[in-house]
Amino acid sequence: METAPVQAGAFRLRDACANDAPAIQAIYATHVLTGLASFEEVPPDAAEMAQRMAVIQAHNLPYIVAESDGRIGGYAYASPFRERSAYRYTVEDSVYIADDALRRGLGRALLSDVIKRCTAAGYRQMIAVIGDSANQGSVGLHTHLGFETVGTMPAVGFKFGRWVDSVRMQRALGAGATAPPHDSGGGSN
Repeated sequence: METAPVQAGAFRLRDACANDAPAIQAIYATHVLTGLASFEEVPPDAAEMAQRMAVIQAHNLPYIVAESDGRIGGYAYASPFRERSAYRYTVEDSVYIADDALRRGLGRALLSDVIKRCTAAGYRQMIAVIGDSANQGSVGLHTHLGFETVGTMPAVGFKFGRWVDSVRMQRALGAGATAPPHDSGGGSN
């Protein structure tokens, strides 16, 4: 699912590769250890992050990074929402930005590109699962890109000694639910 790199300020967007796993792991580890965007409590190592990336890419789904001067400032990807076949037209997005790259438009550029690629691949719905209802940065990013809140699951996670909500947001892709899919095989799942 290669496309030409896209500029995002001083960063360019490109498909992630296995060599990016250590930088991706470092960004994710910070979120795991200090934030509520992920409900993981122990950061996976770079080998595990590379394996997770390979699984996403094996589904022909986008896994992209924002890079500047050889440094990864953030990454985003889409994954199958659920494994049962009726969900084959629905994907879930994930976006993580390095602390020193926040507020530079990377999240918007990364998520916009993931949305564009998933729409082109024939997916019809994208779901965001946002840890912590107080995560206004992620809620705001998704709202700006056309997602609507479809529910909040109160106190489903327990991290950092407190109960944490999970917000569900959803966005139609392409024709969404206004027309049946063109094929019986689904997106690229």
